[in-house]
Amino acid sequence: MNDSLKNIAVAAGGVFSGEDNRVRRIAIDSRRVDDPSGTLFVALRGARRDGHDYIAELYDRGVRAFLVDRELSGADYPGAGFVRCDDSLEGLQRWAARYRQTLRCTVVGITGSNGKTVLKEWIAQLCPPQTKLFRSPKSYNSQIGVPLSLLMIEPEDRIAVIEAGISSPGEMRLLERMIRPDVGLITNVGDAHQENFPSVEAKIAEKLDLFEHASAIVCNACDEAVCEAVRARYADRRIVGSSPASCDLSALPFSDAASRENAAEALALFGALGMDTAPLAARLAGLQSVAMRLELRDGINGCRIVNDSYNSDINSLAIALEYLSTVAGDRAKTLILSDIDQSGLAPAELYARVAELVRSHGVNELVGIGEEISRHAGLFDGAKEFYPDTGSFVRAAGRSRFSRRCILLKGGRRFHFERIGRLFENKVHTTVLEVDLDRMIHNLNYFRSLLTGGERMMAMVKASGYGSGTFEVAHMLQQQGVDFLAVAFADEGVTLREAGITMPVVVLNADADSFETMIDYRLEPEIYSLSSLRSFAEAVRRSGETHLPVHIKLDTGMHRLGFTGEQIEAAIAALKETPEVYVRTIFTHLAGSDEARHDDFTRRQIALFRTWSDRIVAAFPDLRILRHVENSAGIERFPEARFDMVRLGVGLYGIGFDHPERLLPVSTLRSRIVQIKDIPEGDTVGYGRHGVAQGHPLRTATVPIGYADGLDRKLSRGKWSFVVNGRKAPIVGNICMDTCMIDVTGIEAREGDEAVVFGEGASVEEMARVLETIPYEVMTSVSTRVKRIYTKE
Repeated sequence: MNDSLKNIAVAAGGVFSGEDNRVRRIAIDSRRVDDPSGTLFVALRGARRDGHDYIAELYDRGVRAFLVDRELSGADYPGAGFVRCDDSLEGLQRWAARYRQTLRCTVVGITGSNGKTVLKEWIAQLCPPQTKLFRSPKSYNSQIGVPLSLLMIEPEDRIAVIEAGISSPGEMRLLERMIRPDVGLITNVGDAHQENFPSVEAKIAEKLDLFEHASAIVCNACDEAVCEAVRARYADRRIVGSSPASCDLSALPFSDAASRENAAEALALFGALGMDTAPLAARLAGLQSVAMRLELRDGINGCRIVNDSYNSDINSLAIALEYLSTVAGDRAKTLILSDIDQSGLAPAELYARVAELVRSHGVNELVGIGEEISRHAGLFDGAKEFYPDTGSFVRAAGRSRFSRRCILLKGGRRFHFERIGRLFENKVHTTVLEVDLDRMIHNLNYFRSLLTGGERMMAMVKASGYGSGTFEVAHMLQQQGVDFLAVAFADEGVTLREAGITMPVVVLNADADSFETMIDYRLEPEIYSLSSLRSFAEAVRRSGETHLPVHIKLDTGMHRLGFTGEQIEAAIAALKETPEVYVRTIFTHLAGSDEARHDDFTRRQIALFRTWSDRIVAAFPDLRILRHVENSAGIERFPEARFDMVRLGVGLYGIGFDHPERLLPVSTLRSRIVQIKDIPEGDTVGYGRHGVAQGHPLRTATVPIGYADGLDRKLSRGKWSFVVNGRKAPIVGNICMDTCMIDVTGIEAREGDEAVVFGEGASVEEMARVLETIPYEVMTSVSTRVKRIYTKE
């Protein structure tokens, strides 16, 4: 992209003013502007944030091009240029739609419920090297993502595959006006986002709006409902049905049904485009599994690893570098990058663009791997080194090569960067806990949607984020604009501060021995008694600080910690005599807000809190004291008690109460089968010989997870089942310390196959019911020796 603001104003249907600056890139998030020169900031209005509020800050950082829908004075921003539309998002969409009309490539629009992103990436992998293909990066398939994708298409692209996703009626028509696909492709239609549609048929009809102007439509013949709807609505179009039975998939390295359907549909698309599919079928053997998201992992020597391998192109590199900047904190940034294949650009131009991205995102060190990037080493500034292949780098680097860095791995499929990942990852345990940060954001936004009075939000990240990890979750929450974080103990808060978290952090179990540490690290204590107040005030005096915030806990019936009603006046008097501190918030803890049988008790707690906190607020009229009482269940069930702030805990991690269907599971505990055994009838399995092949032979799979990893031994002997290739596989015999055995009789399973302990198909809530406990215990029981992986679109 290289266009003028005047031209953009015409395309967006807006009014131009100021300097006619050139635009080379677009930003919609003020936090992700690393290179202000040539950046156009689109000021979008959200439910809780308005991009216009960040224009002055961005101007001070050097941004000189803005797309806005608010009247701004050019005199306040000398040298800047503005495109003003009635609505910034609509202006961005009109600009993308106008740009789409200028393209000469064949545009393919892809939609469906499942498999869109995998299918899109496999189409790119199968595409002949001489054909330059663009596909929308990651899951850029929304009302914002689609126009951004379209504006990335280069004039020399021959095929452009644009993913379109919807969650509500009416959205697809807006996407169709921009994409206008020449060829449509629909995978299948399932239950995703079904809550906003009256029926599956209505959702199919909405998705088919994408093909209003398509001349050909490729559909998955395995989804009969979709195919019938396509034939009924678009009988005058060329309709191509695909199925695994209709093509040669013998070279495909994946045997599951979804992979076979995706491969068949990819081949059918190329056939619809007039290409010979026979040589493409031979390329099936080289298909790689698709990393759906950026993965953030702990590395050796204090490093953090951002793994975005097997998706190497210039657009996804820009996105990955933005993410690297957001998670690096105070660590230096290293990019390990392979040759970029099939870009369609001359190598000199390609690596000049790469060098600009590396510079603009503040990368401290580049490691280039491949002959082509090595030939263009002179284009890169700063610390750099180059290797002809991955093996050369691995042999030269060693595990001590990097220390306290944030490392982005960005490699093409043929470079096998998984070798580098294994070299630098901190833990090599086969069992991993995968935490989906995008799903966590979805859950956060659901609870935010319930807040109608501008209430603030405190998020609980105690107990290592309910087992999900502390820093990674806290960093995401800070990026999402949550107001406070809460931890259980001071050392958890210290860890956050040392990792670069700057937002207010409340310590809920603050003891006198940790007060000095809390003051040093700007942590804010819960004060629950006169003695804790006096001890903290004394620590403040010794430190030489003045007027530090505290959070007053009231005991309205939980009877754990807090001031009782009889102590309120004494607490007020003590606070007035303690100028070293001031009251920032007052709160209490509901004992039974998640159960209807306790509702009368909960309402009494709320009434007591209101009365007691009113007295404290009245005693300090000059303070803006925030009051909060509600936890996750309370937010849903007691809208009258949201006060000034709410505390979001287990709901953030996907555990719901009134509307659990609106939340998404965040964590998946998964492992892999390391050995399969055929057990003769009558033989036994495991310690105590409690697993018996009774009445028939057994086929068992050994999985490296045991009670030392947090798999409760009470789940032994069939009480819990893993999920293997979509089928339930019960635990056989007793769980061991480091392993367990599962029954895969009748399941198509091989060594190396994934085994899901909990996640999709085996929820945390179900496991908690089996164990007669609560989901909190299950989530926090996962051992620290289990590697955490954080995924982000």
